[in-house]
Amino acid sequence: MKPALINAHAQQVLQAVQGIHANHSPIADRAITRSWRRCLDQYQLDPASRRAPNVLEHPRLQDHRAPLEHIIGVAHWQMNNLHQQLGRDGHVVLLTDARGVAIDSVFNESERAEFQRSGLWLGSVWSEDCEGTNGVGTCLVEQKHVTIRRDEHFRGKHVGLTCSASPIFNASGELLAVLNLSSVRDDLSLQQHFQAMALTNLSAKLIESCFFLGHDPQRYLLRFHPEAGFVGLLGEGLLSFDESARICSVNPAALELLGLSRDQVIGQSLTMLLETPIEQVMSQASAQPSVCWPMRLLNGRQFYGQLREPVRQAPLVIPATPSFNDVHVCLEDPRLQRGFARALRVLERDVPVFLQGETGTGKEAFAAALHRASSRANQPFVAINCAAIPEALIESELFGYRGGSFTGARKDGMIGKLEQAHGGILFLDEIADMPLALQTRLLRVLEERQVVPLGGATARPVDIRLISASHQDLHACVAEGRLREDLFYRVAGFAVQLPPLRERSDKGRLLDLLLREESAGARVRLEEGVRQRLLAQPWPGNVRQLRTCLRTLVALALEGRVTLEDLAELLPAAPEEVELAENPLGLSERQTLLTLIEAEHWHIARVAARLGISRNTLYRKLRHHGISRPG
Repeated sequence: MKPALINAHAQQVLQAVQGIHANHSPIADRAITRSWRRCLDQYQLDPASRRAPNVLEHPRLQDHRAPLEHIIGVAHWQMNNLHQQLGRDGHVVLLTDARGVAIDSVFNESERAEFQRSGLWLGSVWSEDCEGTNGVGTCLVEQKHVTIRRDEHFRGKHVGLTCSASPIFNASGELLAVLNLSSVRDDLSLQQHFQAMALTNLSAKLIESCFFLGHDPQRYLLRFHPEAGFVGLLGEGLLSFDESARICSVNPAALELLGLSRDQVIGQSLTMLLETPIEQVMSQASAQPSVCWPMRLLNGRQFYGQLREPVRQAPLVIPATPSFNDVHVCLEDPRLQRGFARALRVLERDVPVFLQGETGTGKEAFAAALHRASSRANQPFVAINCAAIPEALIESELFGYRGGSFTGARKDGMIGKLEQAHGGILFLDEIADMPLALQTRLLRVLEERQVVPLGGATARPVDIRLISASHQDLHACVAEGRLREDLFYRVAGFAVQLPPLRERSDKGRLLDLLLREESAGARVRLEEGVRQRLLAQPWPGNVRQLRTCLRTLVALALEGRVTLEDLAELLPAAPEEVELAENPLGLSERQTLLTLIEAEHWHIARVAARLGISRNTLYRKLRHHGISRPG
């Protein structure tokens, strides 16, 4: 915006606050005037300031996103729906936390630059004390829906925007987030403004209700309304209570229907509200209620309700010796147990899970265990290693292709991994090694939940839940331009750090499981001192290295006995030698590559086998370190 226009707007703000004149009716102006006064008196902001909005760096943004992954997972689909309903062009939908930080967004990729110039992007801070009167910030203060039209913004820099924002409250009535719709268009009619306001408010209420319905499955959930046909719709009352009928949470619609305040309801017994005997109410409980039944309040009013019974969670049991691609599952380490339980909860809400850990820590085994413990256990689990497939083939592997799409293609085509995972879980290992062009296509699939095979024209719907993994630091990959920033935020919904084997408290249990599997049921006895030596090893190659070592020891064992001499042949005493022999990349990577290549006389397949990586990954590492074969 031109400086002269910003200055003129600033003058208008100052005159309005001082009461010299007003351009709006007093009723419409009330919230705006209150906000303008706060901006001048409390925040001491300058309406003529042309500074850009504050945007948090990636680590700080993740700190704001992490506590709200549950709401992001619930909200994103509705944000996409809102964006589509308004015609997409010229609109951006933001979800912010209770401090005004944008933690999720939906917009047309072609309009990214325009919205970023306006400060409408991930990590931007829209609290009122930072940006003055605006949709998000003023909504946070007023704690109700607000619409801030162009020159109603405090800062002249923002008068090109129209913003509608609605609060999202949690089950305890605390402000959780704000859903904001911003438009840069100046040709919207009054009817379109009202439509945007209504749809934004409706979407926020839907997100709030969805969150309430899933926030505490271990308690009874009562859904009720005076009209039976309205149970299950947006205006229904929602109320949760425990086994003793003590009310634990209630939504605003329920309070309005009951004519009571939150303090009058929370902590009270349901018997204090109902004339209908509590035993009769409890008898209606069902895992998936579908029939409404009448109940009467003590004041004589009649409602119709449905009662969902608590989810009875059996202890999570993972079979003792499951094996996935040479890695066992053992979750007796407290960190792994907690990470697994939390990852499973968010995965069930369709929040992408990202697994971070050193090579060999068992990321695919962890992902497969999540699949087996999830509600999609009977659906496909499809794993693909982005670093192990040649770049020329990975696109067709993921998306599939129609027959005759390219030279060498099957005449009947091929279904890609994304479609194979339909209804189940897709695991993308080493996602940071995915080519950039392919990242763009993958992001579109994750956003639209549709896939178009190579050579095809028709999009096919896909219903997948995503788990991805990498041994690399994704923040660094984004900074280096090797991973798209928007894809990073889409896949890193909830991150789990898998500890290296040397730090795990359940090494003994894992050792026993691996040994039992490798011996195929035969009795194998470890000579005194062997087990202690195995547990004392640093294992830079992690679970994969330990398993390979045990497999070799079992093969060498005479009469089922593993001796210290057998172990000494595999694990020399010197730590440096152990590291170089078992996991050469634990040392300086470039020097290790040079040492191995010279030892193997540039036999790439043998070097890759020793390192436990694919030849394609090895070639990429050689290029990265500037290592080339002497002429």
